[in-house]
Amino acid sequence: MRTDEIASGLAGVEKRIGEACLAAGRDRGEVTLIAVTKTYPAADVRLLAGLGVRDVGENRDQEAAPKAAACADLPLTWHFVGQLQTNKVRSVVGYADLIHSVDRGRLVEAISREAVRQSREIGCLVQVALDDDPGRGGVRPADVPAVAEAIDAAPGLWLGGVMAVAPLGEDPGKAFARLRDVALGVQEGHPRATMISAGMSVDLAEAVAHGATHVRVGTALLGRRKLFVR
Repeated sequence: MRTDEIASGLAGVEKRIGEACLAAGRDRGEVTLIAVTKTYPAADVRLLAGLGVRDVGENRDQEAAPKAAACADLPLTWHFVGQLQTNKVRSVVGYADLIHSVDRGRLVEAISREAVRQSREIGCLVQVALDDDPGRGGVRPADVPAVAEAIDAAPGLWLGGVMAVAPLGEDPGKAFARLRDVALGVQEGHPRATMISAGMSVDLAEAVAHGATHVRVGTALLGRRKLFVR
């Protein structure tokens, strides 16, 4: 049964997070698991919710919007973790509680306008580029403070912290150590911006070791991805 598959995946991921926290001398309660449900149906979100998962991540609005609507009755926090184009902001602000991929001033302004229009308070994380691949999005570390300031000053938004994806082919531990340094720099000016969104199925232990407060896990939780069919 699908329930058993997901329960098994969740138990395995929880075990890995617990072991990573123990190794890092951290409390398990310091790390939030975000179940990344892209390509999986709303039925799987419901099963996860029934197993106690409260944080769900999506990276494509055209898939996330109908899924969030179908699960609107559930006590979930929705995280938008993919690259966000300004023409999708209105839709995303309608369901996302936190947007992890804020990487430019124009996007901050667009999210702020829409949050005010919809009378919502949206959490925003600055996506940090840990490599030179423009296709993956993100702000260079030197430019992170300016984007953080823009979020903090924008109506309808609150600054959560930072997010990053480990570069391909690099030791994720070294990458996440750099992210932690950037995060600490942000916290100097914004003490409440304590979120560090880092780590996925393959590198969550390294992320936890370097201070991640939120890990974004899909494959290890739900199995190999399938093509999404709406």
